[in-house]
Amino acid sequence: MSQNLQNQNPAGDSPAARRWLRPFEQYLRAECHLSENTVAAYRRDLRKFFHWAGSRPVERLSIQELGDYAAHLATECSLAPSSVARALVALKMFYRFLQLEGVVQENMAQLLVTPKLWHRIPQVLSPQQVERLFTAPGPEDRWWQRDRALLQLLYATGCRASEAATLQMADLHLKERYCLCRGKGGKQRVVPLSERAVTQLQQYLEGQRRELAARSGGTAPWVLLSSRGNPLGRQRIWELVKRYALRIGAPEDVSPHTLRHSFATHLLAGGADLRQVQEMLGHANITTTQIYTHVDPTRLLQVHRRFHPRA
Repeated sequence: MSQNLQNQNPAGDSPAARRWLRPFEQYLRAECHLSENTVAAYRRDLRKFFHWAGSRPVERLSIQELGDYAAHLATECSLAPSSVARALVALKMFYRFLQLEGVVQENMAQLLVTPKLWHRIPQVLSPQQVERLFTAPGPEDRWWQRDRALLQLLYATGCRASEAATLQMADLHLKERYCLCRGKGGKQRVVPLSERAVTQLQQYLEGQRRELAARSGGTAPWVLLSSRGNPLGRQRIWELVKRYALRIGAPEDVSPHTLRHSFATHLLAGGADLRQVQEMLGHANITTTQIYTHVDPTRLLQVHRRFHPRA
């Protein structure tokens, strides 16, 4: 049994959780093609809902009762608006599943109002900080070639930590200077690679990766390998980015996503088109990408001066 199916029905689960969690997860994977991280998040949110509902049949709850649950999350649980919003998305997905199964006639959860969210301006590193970060791993670090390749890859492509962790050798096209990233829902996108990223990746592939791959039989398909020759995990990627960020004096909350934000912001600051950045980031909606225009106000000034007749 795969790890993600283990521990689905611990002793403390309610009858509703024991009845619905497993088929709902299968629906999320097979019909909605959601990533395992998203499935796990929905599972946690629904367990909380089932615990709140207790012995009440969830398929018979009214819109008033569902509204009470939303209020419970915000007041008694003191969850942030973003956490409440995600919990309500999980609830809406669950009741849509029940509707498709013919268990309920209407998706009453769809009537719940999602809390309005303020878009937070993401933290970015300056180009100078990025340069220092690239050279933070050195020969004194055991796998410094791999770590430099990792940092270059994250910044050059804007890929998420999970995408870097699952990147395979077949996805790399160094001669043509691009790679294939597989994002949320298994969607694939082509992302160009900078010359520096190509050089760093080649050094790693011809050097330390061979040694790492040999530790697991020499046939590992993943680009980034752990000290045992296994795929470098998402959590380990976060740890490495934080280690080298602290080494250069960057804020302690720097993460792989900071490099993704920096990638997008620096592209827009250099004059890249918003739609092109959206495509490289793999955003389904351009409004998600638009937040980066607020990070770099100089780009808006340039656009205004270039196109406004009275600028």
